[in-house]
This record gives sequence, structure tokens and C-alpha cells, in this order.
Amino acid sequence: MKLLLDTDIGNDIDDSLALSYLLREPQCELLGITTVCGEPERRCEMASAICRHHGRGDIPIHPGCPVPLSIPQRQPTCPQAAKLGDWPRDRFAADNSAIDFMRRTIRANPGEVALLAIGPFTNVATLFTLDPEIPTLLKGLYLMCGRFFDTMGGEWNAILDPWATAIVYGNTAHPRPPVHVSYGLDVTERVRLPRDEARRRFASLSGIGPVRDFAEVWFERGGALYARTRKGLRTVTEP
Repeated sequence: MKLLLDTDIGNDIDDSLALSYLLREPQCELLGITTVCGEPERRCEMASAICRHHGRGDIPIHPGCPVPLSIPQRQPTCPQAAKLGDWPRDRFAADNSAIDFMRRTIRANPGEVALLAIGPFTNVATLFTLDPEIPTLLKGLYLMCGRFFDTMGGEWNAILDPWATAIVYGNTAHPRPPVHVSYGLDVTERVRLPRDEARRRFASLSGIGPVRDFAEVWFERGGALYARTRKGLRTVTEP
């Protein structure tokens, strides 16, 4: 499957794990990575470090939108970038090249690209707004979102940019993608990997490299480590 990954890698650790998984998945042809939220260029460095550690320095990586469409930024920094250290990586300018890259890549592969967004939807909403035909040119749209009502007042990826969320979920005039699947917190929190167990498992995995260092920032900030599961409930938005 041809795939574009849009991510806010650098706050929670699951995005780094997801990228490592995709790089090792033989059925995934990762066409590129785009980053979103505060310090997108630092998030690109993290993605680059992981890619190069896996011998995939050829994958295009582009910084995207640093701020939401209409509300203040609630993730202004990329804390895990503090652990980049000496990991080999590319450097990036904060030039917001992500939108044009996504547009060109999807148009060059009509009906073949799955867009996987696991952060706030500012990049995706901007893309859909600037080129309203793009959703129809996707093979599918897959989102880490879907549980809209809980004690936080909404799922984190949704409330970080609610206007973008509304656009991506079809509350505008743009056409919908042929397939749209959302995986909510009620699914993704079903599989947990406790801190001590994660450290123990990471110690024996040579390929985990920089992710192991990034995870320590997550642990120090009090995070629990979650892993996505392919099975379980899912929310499906029909086209």
C-alpha cells in the first residue's frame, strides 16, 4: 500500500513507534512523512533520525503547519527532540512544504495513496481546502480520532484544531474520500505497554534505536506507553 504519514511526532511516543513499524512493514510503501504542530522542523528531525536508523534516508520528510487554523497552539514545542543527541539525521527549515508535497504526491498517484493522519488535522484540512478534489483522489483516509465525547471534551487530535477536524470530517463542501476509517481512543487505549516492560523490551531490540531515547522523555513526563492494535472496535464514516 502506498502511504503518506502525517504526524505530530515528538509529544506522545506512539507516533515514533508507528513510524518504526511502518518502516519494517513489507506491505507498506511509505511515500513520505509530513509533520504538524509546534516546531514542525524539529519533528521532521525526529522522523529523519528514525528513518536513517532503519536505512531509509531516502523517504521524503516535510514540515507542515505549526499552528492551528483558528485557536491558540496547545502543543507549541517538540519535547522529545531534546533526545536527538548524535543520532544521524537531516536538518529542516520551517518552510511548510508539507501541503504542496502531499498534493503533488497524491495527484501523481490517483486512487493509490492512503493518507494516515495520527496528529491534529491542520495539514490535512489545509490540503483539502486548497485542493478540494484531493479527497476523491485518495485510496483511503485513515485517522487517529473518532471518540468525540469524553471527560476531556473531545479527543486530543480533534480538540487541538477543531476547525480542521470539522473540515476533514466533511463539514464543508469538499467531496469525501472513497474510504474513511477513524480509530478512536476507545480502541487505541485497549493495548498498553507499562513503562518498565517497555524499557525491558526496548533493551533487546536493536532496531528501536532513537525511539528508545525519545521514550525516556515520555516516561519522565509521566506518560504511559500505548501501542495501537489492528483489532477491536472502530468508527467508520461512510463515503
